Amino acid sequence: MTLGLWSSPVPRLLTHKGICLSASVSQRANRPITRTYSSASPASPLSRPYQFHFGASWAAKPPEKSRIHVPFPPDSTVGRWRDKMLGKWKNTTSGDAGEDFFFVTEMQNSSGVSFGVADGVGGWVDSGVDPSLFAQTLMYHAHRYSRHGWAGEPEIDPTQEYEERERVEGWELTPYKCLECAYHGVLRERLVNAGSSTACLISLNASSGVLRAANLGDSGFLIIRSSSVIYRQPPQTHFFNCPYQLTKFPPDMVPSSHFADRPNRAAQYETKLRDGDIIIAFTDGLSDNVFTPDIVAICSLVARSGGSEDVQAQMMANRIIEYAQVCMRERKKMTPFSREALREGLYYRGGKIDDVTVVTAIVREAV
Repeated sequence: MTLGLWSSPVPRLLTHKGICLSASVSQRANRPITRTYSSASPASPLSRPYQFHFGASWAAKPPEKSRIHVPFPPDSTVGRWRDKMLGKWKNTTSGDAGEDFFFVTEMQNSSGVSFGVADGVGGWVDSGVDPSLFAQTLMYHAHRYSRHGWAGEPEIDPTQEYEERERVEGWELTPYKCLECAYHGVLRERLVNAGSSTACLISLNASSGVLRAANLGDSGFLIIRSSSVIYRQPPQTHFFNCPYQLTKFPPDMVPSSHFADRPNRAAQYETKLRDGDIIIAFTDGLSDNVFTPDIVAICSLVARSGGSEDVQAQMMANRIIEYAQVCMRERKKMTPFSREALREGLYYRGGKIDDVTVVTAIVREAV
């Protein structure tokens, strides 16, 4: 099925995290950039019954005149990691994820996989700040801590000698603790002068099949089982279009409690996964434009098309991003964002132009 992209020079009113500004939707968003990733690892010495197959896709919104774009230098620590992460998931082209970012990484000793998404708050452009820097740095530190953390309690091999068992490295790292550590990493980062971001962090335990999550703001995730959504993370907002957000204030600004939330406000969730479950983590570029039943329908169509789990996970991410791009250009169709605006007594037609990022995971349990 071919999906067309709506394009018109008609100006519209956009609301960016509680800040209104005039913008144009005459330009198209970048095409999604994708690659397949799988957590399956034959090097692990312990038997792990769960494997997770990943896909990721993203598309930046059209450049705006007001956008401040001062990226990390390619030779900086975060800049090198950013380019490496984007490079792992690209095919033949490259590009940025706008003010969004994400990560996917295997955890200590292949005990599981950690992944997440973040959405930089665009209102900081009025203060001359590039909103993408905060989101990228937050995901960098979440990735860094996750690599050295266990998805559950550190495992030991009972066949080993006592001295060998005592040398187990690492510690149990929950998504909530990871979010806390990553946030403090951003506060220490000298190249990030200021900014804010939402965040959704998830870990999948390869031994127990347990999913744990910590979410702050209006990014989120959902779990699909047998073509039904068994859980969707509720968004956290102060008011319409103003989500909870982690914030770093510039040195010359007096910190305010308004729209500056701490990691301890993150909503935590835990559940046991089953074979065939699909997890989709997303920024609000998806949730503002695509209704949940449409996401489920896309995943079901892809699953019926066949192919390996890696191929399916990537195809789901691709199709979801493409459909989100179509919906955000709709002028007459009801979208989640326009519906919420009506509930607040505001008149808003169609979709909301925004960056959109999706990470998908398919769960497989060994027989």
